[in-house]
Amino acid sequence: MARVYEDFLGLWQLIPESCQYEQGDPPKAGTYRIEEMPDGTLEFTATWTDAEGKEGSVSFSGFPDGTKMPFNAGDLADALAIEAVSARELNSYAYLDGRELMVAQRQLDATGQAMRITQIVRLPSGESPGNVAIYRRAPLPS
Repeated sequence: MARVYEDFLGLWQLIPESCQYEQGDPPKAGTYRIEEMPDGTLEFTATWTDAEGKEGSVSFSGFPDGTKMPFNAGDLADALAIEAVSARELNSYAYLDGRELMVAQRQLDATGQAMRITQIVRLPSGESPGNVAIYRRAPLPS
């Protein structure tokens, strides 16, 4: 499989003032790391500081071919898929009992130095609130 996702790899720094949240409060700070593992999976690690100053993190991984893989997130999700749509779009999807509950769409700008993440949650009410944040490429720590 061609590594169309290559430009997404690396460390990204949140631009807090870019956040447009319809669900929850936007974080005050955050980073997003996307790494390719030796087995060909992509590993995503997000860290953040919320509006009250509490730190949080989440990580997940999968093959970027759109295949649903088991994912243990309790009542939130039981399967996850990652899809490298193009050199400028890399998406992930969370499912519960076969129903898509969340999609995170990552898009690179023309320079490859900014990544926009749009996360849409599909609520039981039928509503689909979205959160948008922009990250800038950050140098990897030495």
